Amino acid sequence: MKSSGENVVRSSGSDRVLVIMAKAPRTGAVKTRLASSLSAEAVTAFYRCLLDDTLTLARSLSDVEVAIMCPDTDVNELAQWSRGEASGNEVSVVAQKGEGLAAGLTSVFDHFAPDYPPAYQREEHSRDAHRRRVIAFNADSPHLPHSVLELAFETLAAHDLVVGPTHDGGYYLVGAKASHPTLFAGDGMGMGTSSALERLLSHARALELSVGFADPFYDIDVADDLTRLAEELRLAPARAPRTAAWLKDWERLCGAGTPFDKLRAGSARLARGGKS
Repeated sequence: MKSSGENVVRSSGSDRVLVIMAKAPRTGAVKTRLASSLSAEAVTAFYRCLLDDTLTLARSLSDVEVAIMCPDTDVNELAQWSRGEASGNEVSVVAQKGEGLAAGLTSVFDHFAPDYPPAYQREEHSRDAHRRRVIAFNADSPHLPHSVLELAFETLAAHDLVVGPTHDGGYYLVGAKASHPTLFAGDGMGMGTSSALERLLSHARALELSVGFADPFYDIDVADDLTRLAEELRLAPARAPRTAAWLKDWERLCGAGTPFDKLRAGSARLARGGKS
């Protein structure tokens, strides 16, 4: 295993690649926008569940190579975790070049997709639809229906890009068949901010790239997202079973209808394993 760069574990060689954008679940380093509602320890435990279920979702797709892109400092930890979680298809863990999510997204397509001329430099022909399709997927939407990812790959076959919009103006996935180095340029906040989608589409227009869309969805950034997720997984826990179990314990400790200004006490108990 390489301590930096890539922890290489070869998969199926499929022409479809799903890359999970992840961080090691360290206290204070993940899902920081939830810190006003949950204790730091609980946020970390919750993120670990999201990661577990996201990997399970990714591996449920047939004939798809699964990989993880992460900061260089997180490669070893995530490689050990992915080996423990995986059964069957193996997972490669790759260190991004540069800091921040925008650098991570750029690294995904630099690493997994070959260079390809922009639209004005090439002739369109049928083989373009059969190029390797690479989708970068966030680590906090494990409740996404399996069919949405399948359709995203299909959409990408007919477009230069596929984008999965979130309801708050960001996006939960972006896919391409080639590396476009300026696509995420200047996007210091990455996928999860209110203007992220519009910035991405603006860059795509400048590059003359055709864009197809996956179904709109939501990711987990703030307390309202957490409440919505808990309600959905209460009815369908199999969609993200580890996250559903964590949220069930969270609601039990906090009490139904608990105002968010009281959630930190309940989440602190949850982080301690339910002890008072």
